[in-house]
Amino acid sequence: MLPFIDDILRYDSLSIVGLEKNTGKTECLKYVLDRLPVESKRIAVTSIGIDGETVDQVTRTQKPEITLREGMYFGTSEMHYRQRRLVSELIDVSDENTSLGRVVTAKAITGGKILLSGPSSASSLKRWMSEMHRLNIDLVIIDGALSRMSSASPAVSQSMILATGAAYSANLTTLVSKTAHVVDLINLDLTSEENYKTLAPLDKGVWFIDKNGVLTGLDAVTSLSHDIHFEGMENCATLYVAGALVDGFLEKVRKNKTLRQVELVVRDFTKIFVSPQQFRLFLKTGGRISVLQKSKLIAVTVNPTSPSGYILDSDVLCGKLSEAIQLPVYDLLKNKQ
Repeated sequence: MLPFIDDILRYDSLSIVGLEKNTGKTECLKYVLDRLPVESKRIAVTSIGIDGETVDQVTRTQKPEITLREGMYFGTSEMHYRQRRLVSELIDVSDENTSLGRVVTAKAITGGKILLSGPSSASSLKRWMSEMHRLNIDLVIIDGALSRMSSASPAVSQSMILATGAAYSANLTTLVSKTAHVVDLINLDLTSEENYKTLAPLDKGVWFIDKNGVLTGLDAVTSLSHDIHFEGMENCATLYVAGALVDGFLEKVRKNKTLRQVELVVRDFTKIFVSPQQFRLFLKTGGRISVLQKSKLIAVTVNPTSPSGYILDSDVLCGKLSEAIQLPVYDLLKNKQ
């Protein structure tokens, strides 16, 4: 058994997120579910997308089914709950509707296969997780959907596993570079506790804290605004973007001489939509980016095969990526233990 299974148990929640479809996210979920100690831990699982189909609804490729073990709790839509192939005890039916009906929470009385299609938004997912913890669940696992990195937000889960692979890029160098960029964002340092207390309640706009600790809001509504001005900020110590951080804003901060030594803060890595080039250039010129919240990156997994049939060398991919991110990288299909 790979060592990151023990690491998972140190946290009360885990997101498994794929950087693209067919990067092995569902295989990773299967690997984790098969190896967690259900005899001693209460485990609950859901998906912010749809998982467990035998054929991917977008790419039409074969997908591994999800098998739950006896004693596991799960959240799925009414439609997929009716299609379950296991005996279960009904726990709750939510008041919130998804496109596939209300979310049903149940406990597996026998092991069996299930389609997972749970809460459809980060806010409803957080509510579902809170209900699970009220049931004394030790670990909640969230299977993230395509391009829904919000499921990996530290506001949702304490830890995460990142799945990447040839479906993300069939070019080894590009794949390593793009994945390493995401890992760099996940691993950004936390800002100070003092900054957190001041900035956490602010969910909109662009703000700055001067060297005397005074908080001021900029006229710009978001970092996407074209007419952002930084006049009167010579005394700025911390610049906070409550929403999305994008290339244009980052470039304006970098080119403003009075802001080169300030700390740029965002809520968490899922709010950062900057290119690797702009990110590296900002850091190279003395810029510093930190976050209010962060998740612990437990592991990175790879699928060296793309849906088109292109296959990268697994050992080379794991080695190059591990060297770039300074973390172990696993091909779970090759190293089933």
